[in-house]
Amino acid sequence: MPLKNNMKRKPLVIGVAGGSGSGKTTIIDAIMKELVDMDIVTLQHDSYYRDNTGLPVEERVKINYDHPDALETDLMVHHLKELIAGREIEMPVYDFHVHNRKKEGVIKRPAQVIIVDGILIFVEKELRDLMDVRIFVNTDNDMRFIRRLRRDIRERGRTMESVINQYLKTVKPMHIAFVQPSRRYAHIIIPEGYSEVSAGMVVNVIRQHINSPEHRHIWEHKKLDFEFS
Repeated sequence: MPLKNNMKRKPLVIGVAGGSGSGKTTIIDAIMKELVDMDIVTLQHDSYYRDNTGLPVEERVKINYDHPDALETDLMVHHLKELIAGREIEMPVYDFHVHNRKKEGVIKRPAQVIIVDGILIFVEKELRDLMDVRIFVNTDNDMRFIRRLRRDIRERGRTMESVINQYLKTVKPMHIAFVQPSRRYAHIIIPEGYSEVSAGMVVNVIRQHINSPEHRHIWEHKKLDFEFS
């Protein structure tokens, strides 16, 4: 589907990264609430876990889902480029209960603002280079674990023991190896998750970026190391 007539400018692509349970979704919700006048589409990196239909469930459970190789990032890159070009895509839908993709995806249409969400989105250069604004949510490890524990039990049908085992075996070491080091690619770092002050400042920066055509590529020319508290 082509871009609407009033969408001649390149969409603004915002990446929101941070460890599992850091509060990325809360920040994204705050951004979308404040930018209610804008046409926004979201892409979740979690939706791009590889299709493992050929593996039995007991083998799927053993996959390290916190390693970049578990994700089909090249497909996400392709989809993001399609949206930027003004064409709709069918984003995969991942079922965390059976550890596999569903047969049907969800249609995502072009928008003025594209928000990309995921713990590993800054790791892959080709993906992060498509982002105009990169935000990293930096939250205490203990708080992140508590949030993940609650989420996985309530929303994904996991047991407490399985969540703890996964955290110690893959989540924590992969965070140290990949997620935390990717913080250096962020333009904006938000410590301790969401606050009205940090969310408001992020929205102001985004609005300035949207409303200043001459600064469309300002992020490409210099690193703006903002850290809000």
